[in-house]
Amino acid sequence: MRKAVIDLGTNTFNLLIADVSENDFRVIHNSKEGVALGMGGINERTIAPEAMQRAFTAFEHFVSICESYQARHIQAFGTSAVRDADNSDELLAAVKERFNITIEVIDGLREAELIYNGVSWSYDFNEPSLIMDIGGGSTEFIRGHLKDPLQFCSLDIGVSRAAQLFDLSDPMSEEDQQKLLQWFEESAGELNQFDACSVLVGASGSFETFYEMSHQASFPAGSEPIRLERKELDETLDWIIRSTFDEREQHPYIIPIRRRMAPIAALKTKWIVEKFAIKEVFISPFSLKEGALKS
Repeated sequence: MRKAVIDLGTNTFNLLIADVSENDFRVIHNSKEGVALGMGGINERTIAPEAMQRAFTAFEHFVSICESYQARHIQAFGTSAVRDADNSDELLAAVKERFNITIEVIDGLREAELIYNGVSWSYDFNEPSLIMDIGGGSTEFIRGHLKDPLQFCSLDIGVSRAAQLFDLSDPMSEEDQQKLLQWFEESAGELNQFDACSVLVGASGSFETFYEMSHQASFPAGSEPIRLERKELDETLDWIIRSTFDEREQHPYIIPIRRRMAPIAALKTKWIVEKFAIKEVFISPFSLKEGALKS
């Protein structure tokens, strides 16, 4: 069956079209649009008018792509920026009226479940592993191990939320870093109840950027998780945290939508690596949209 999945992220909208069988899928099309849905309103629980218009433009493009591939079964998922906005009904109604697409607004735990489903297409969880998905409004964590029950949590510590909450200098100062780290720790909640694990599995997105920066090459095609040496990750994270916006703007492997907020994503990843004493790092090419193919 041919399916299309639209993931309405707080920063980026993602479109996946795939032919799905019971135990596998074949990607037909995969693309993203920088929408910045949470910009100008996420901390005020609103979707700004300009962000709403960017969302409509992205849907127009995505629907055109779906039509060209004859993908008629379209699922759309609203995540942090949508679920937190008091005016999200306006977006949902307009998308339904203009494109005949129903957006399913999911809570953080359902989002984490879909991310786990996506990663589990090709990652085996033989070792206790922590999935991390860095979003604009929230960040999802899932601890998985074949021998243990799953642990899920969704924290409202997304990079867009942080960028608009804190007046960060360029480059980020030591004081900025300490403020963010304190905020991460104060917001950790259920994450503090997770059992120990020493393997980090980054779910696509920012983690693919970390890989590309480290290797100066595009992220490998395919379905298998890719190992990233701890030293390589540490060096990349430290460079991003110290970098200026101009330096990031010139970097060929940082896409435009990530350039402003990359230091926040890098610092958050470093916080997790130290918090869990991570020894091994893998990057999964799959996340929420691949997980939705199982639903």
